[in-house]
Amino acid sequence: MKKQFIVSTMLLISTISWTQEQVKDSILPVNLSEVILIGKPTQVNQKQAKPLASLEEYLQQSGRIDMIKRGGYAWEPMINNMATERTIVTIDGMRIFSACTDKMDPVTSYVEISNLSEATISSGQEGSCHGPTIGGSLDLKRLRSTYSELGWSGSLSSGFEFNNKQRIIGGMVHFKDSSFYADANVTYRKADNYKAGNSQEIKYSQFQKWNASVISGYQFQNKLIEGSVIFDEANDVGYPALPMDISLARALITSFKYEVAPKSGLLNHWENKLYYNTITHFMDDSKRPNVPIRMDMPGWSDTYGYYSKGKTKKDKHHLLFNVNGFYNRSIAEMTMYPSDPDENAMFMYTWPDVRTLYNGLYLEDEIELSCHNSLKINGSFGFHQNKVANEFGLESLQIFYPEMADQQNRFLKSISLQYKHQVKDWFFSVGSGYGERAPSVTEGYAFYIFNSFDLFDYIGNPNLSNEKSVEGNFDIRYKTEKIKTGITFSAFYLPDYIIGIPDDNLIPMTIGASGVKIYEQLSFANLIHSSFQFDYRFNDYYSWNTKLQYSYGKDAEKRNLPFISPLQYQSQIQYKKNRFQTELNVFGNATQTNYSPFYGENRTPDYAILNLSVGYTFKWYSQKLLVNAGVENLFDTYYSTFTDWNNIPRMGRNIYINLNFSL
Repeated sequence: MKKQFIVSTMLLISTISWTQEQVKDSILPVNLSEVILIGKPTQVNQKQAKPLASLEEYLQQSGRIDMIKRGGYAWEPMINNMATERTIVTIDGMRIFSACTDKMDPVTSYVEISNLSEATISSGQEGSCHGPTIGGSLDLKRLRSTYSELGWSGSLSSGFEFNNKQRIIGGMVHFKDSSFYADANVTYRKADNYKAGNSQEIKYSQFQKWNASVISGYQFQNKLIEGSVIFDEANDVGYPALPMDISLARALITSFKYEVAPKSGLLNHWENKLYYNTITHFMDDSKRPNVPIRMDMPGWSDTYGYYSKGKTKKDKHHLLFNVNGFYNRSIAEMTMYPSDPDENAMFMYTWPDVRTLYNGLYLEDEIELSCHNSLKINGSFGFHQNKVANEFGLESLQIFYPEMADQQNRFLKSISLQYKHQVKDWFFSVGSGYGERAPSVTEGYAFYIFNSFDLFDYIGNPNLSNEKSVEGNFDIRYKTEKIKTGITFSAFYLPDYIIGIPDDNLIPMTIGASGVKIYEQLSFANLIHSSFQFDYRFNDYYSWNTKLQYSYGKDAEKRNLPFISPLQYQSQIQYKKNRFQTELNVFGNATQTNYSPFYGENRTPDYAILNLSVGYTFKWYSQKLLVNAGVENLFDTYYSTFTDWNNIPRMGRNIYINLNFSL
């Protein structure tokens, strides 16, 4: 009854209000030939009803992104219902690889929303600029003062959330003169266990972390040099959906960039970057009671990379190239400590020091066919190499693959075509593409990695071939001063689909495991993702927008794929006048009918959640104080979504207040 009441309330408000201020969603992919920023940069978080929300909460507003949740911190992004093996997530174009075999440290956990400029989402082969992908890409671009006003500026932020007693404090400083700019940002978060609906405490959901980001650059003539660093450290992070927690997750991400805008010659713009990042991750179960056998699982990932990309225009051709590459070292260990102190500890490599080398070339040409039509063609070609550098780890895998070599070379290819047509208020595009990806480190070289979702131990398969993707898509949009609406649709046919399949001949190592799965390749899988958006502007003060999303996925045996979205919806009413704003929104899922028991999934019931927020901006000369407060999950509903690992429930009623004082 409560769900029906929430939905009915939103529909009634939508009917009465008939006003929508057009909302520009900066995370939706928009193809622009040139972007010019003038004046003081605006932080993405200042546009949100909850300015100090986590980055994961912000990304979920997109119609293409869902988040796999294993705890209260660091959720894993999926693009088009495909997890991180089939997608690319970059920070300012830099490739970064997790150090955790259980995906507790996604790349998105290293950026705070307070220093985010924009998040660019590209679907399918449109996202292959920085490397091979199947599902698409997500690039997180940090805030810079390149085009801001001269002088100093800064802000202080603070927030508190009552449900999990999360304390948030942060600050940033910007400086720019005629040739030099610098941006520094620090954010600290600490939270206790959160409570699900009906005040049920979710144990081991606490976390604490701090994040520091510095970008500094020098501009001279038509050139720019820039250095940047991110340092992120999380401690005492609980993962209630998993059997282990994190004692330490640390990332150091550095880069040096040289950029030039030639006044004459072949190139209009040329950007070069060298980068290095190192990730350290320690899993342990020392705070869990009644553990059959205690263990530590540390992991490390180091990546050296580069890219050189340029743009030029020749007649009706808009050309772009990107030469890019990286070298990554991934290693993970597991040490098991018997309860009997006289027995020896057991040790093995779960990732046997895998070295990955990639070098590739991406080319793009957008051709102006007429003032209303264009054709975009892009393609890439790359060399990919895996090498197992640890002899003990290699010999462990050779138990299952006696003829296995220590090195595997691959060539990866992609091509995409996109036709676009725009006339008056209508925009239409249709496209197709083909791409390939190499197996991930886990898929190729895992050694008894336990998956708590389906309760199987997993073993990699170094003999896997490239996974392929054949895709088709279309996009229809209509935009006027009052209305903005559109439909997007993408269909993927995935030959040589990689997924874990049970092997009854093998005995699991983990106590309580249901068996052992080895990564194999199905002949194909099919996946469809679709979304609908409708925004309406009633007058200068009121706005309404709504989104619907639905996906479908089956493997070659007609079995449902896991983590495929049922019907999802979001709808919100917003009122803005002068310095005051308020927002009422509802979001939810229909009952999950196409779930996948074969892959360890069960049915997720339907739910509807109502949120309310208000905000006011106080101004004194050049200073301003932004105050936002709200209630999430207003009716304290107990629920979980199709992306919640082991059906871990989401947060119940949560009252929050966010403050931001800027100079």
